[in-house]
Amino acid sequence: MDTRLTRTLASVTFALAALCGLAFAGTAVTHMLDDGAVCVETDFWRNASLASEDPLPISKGVQASSSAARLCQDGPSVAQRAADLGSELPWLLFGALALLLFSRLLRTVLGTGPFTDAAARRLSALGWFVTVGTPVAGLVVGWSQSWLAGSMAPVAGSEPTVVGPQALILAGLAAVIMGKIMREGVRMREDLEGTV
Repeated sequence: MDTRLTRTLASVTFALAALCGLAFAGTAVTHMLDDGAVCVETDFWRNASLASEDPLPISKGVQASSSAARLCQDGPSVAQRAADLGSELPWLLFGALALLLFSRLLRTVLGTGPFTDAAARRLSALGWFVTVGTPVAGLVVGWSQSWLAGSMAPVAGSEPTVVGPQALILAGLAAVIMGKIMREGVRMREDLEGTV
């Protein structure tokens, strides 16, 4: 095993985790202090006619564009600004924590070796985090966008959907399975060493 490469990867992933964490904090602070409009896209407006005799109800200060399926609120409330953050922050937090767990896995591999119980536990923890964290982050993003659209135009609110790269769930499950296989291999090796 190339320990120099593993050490470099561990350092790079830790630095990326720190950058994602800083981006998370910086985005949250700057966005909450911003006084600009917040916008959300919704499929509800895609086929709507805004110039019809019976216009669709939108809240005061909202600009709607049916061609772009977009709603923008001038002077949003604190809750609307926080919901607007829900489209960015969950994935930044998810990325920071996943990279941190991966960095810890690499540090464990450097300290104890790749085929140890500690490395298998770290791999399983990373796998479970990705498996569970992906749909949770996607649901938070979908819910916040749905709530934001509903706060601007009551009829535009739809059922929240899970948004994002859900294929990561398969990668997470693969890591969980590999961690289980590694733990079994470690146990079998220890049993074999005990009989010899």
